[in-house]
Amino acid sequence: MLRPSPSRFRPLIAGLAVAALGPSAHALERVTLTNGFSVDCVHHEIVGLRMRLYTDAGDTHYQELPATQISAIEALPDPPQPATLQLEAKPTASAIPTAAEMREMLTHAGAEHNIDVELLASVVKAESNFRVDAVSRAGARGLMQLMPGTARDLGVDDITSPGQNIAGGTAYLDAMLKRYKDNLANALAAYNAGPAAVDRYHGIPPYRETRAYVARVIREFNRRKTALADTTIASR
Repeated sequence: MLRPSPSRFRPLIAGLAVAALGPSAHALERVTLTNGFSVDCVHHEIVGLRMRLYTDAGDTHYQELPATQISAIEALPDPPQPATLQLEAKPTASAIPTAAEMREMLTHAGAEHNIDVELLASVVKAESNFRVDAVSRAGARGLMQLMPGTARDLGVDDITSPGQNIAGGTAYLDAMLKRYKDNLANALAAYNAGPAAVDRYHGIPPYRETRAYVARVIREFNRRKTALADTTIASR
């Protein structure tokens, strides 16, 4: 069984994970309460003896608490800059794998690391939209947007090779899934923002780009699994 398997990461469960990224996707402040719990919000406002915590940029949703229950307020870090994809010189036709060849690469990598091929395809779509020549502003390259240093650590000799890029990216995702005990959302967040950020915030960090990335991959994974199930049923 390839991880994440349909029985463990059903579309409904993944959908709930996406929903959980909602209001806090705009969080810029962390308010710590006297009972030890914390609330993330866009900004706060003092109204008499109470504090109003706004959870969306439009100020349409807020939570109001007695000011005496607030012990600290800290500003959260700015989210990372979106990794805008750029294109290098167009690769030769022979260097661009066909859809069938790319599917074979993903299937092989998924089988080697026990990861669902549809999850790998969803990551590739979010990272590069299947462009082998994609390069981010930060220098990440290829189908799975590997940083050169990470690629070297993973034993990738040619980061521009589609097969090696997929193999390296899959190995890294596998490492993140193992690190976070198959918590898909945390593993994807670590793939995007790095495990240090996930460890620091004990979960998905409050970066807009990272939260949007996790939601985008999970939505695409759900879509692919649902379409595959529908095709299987129709063929019976």
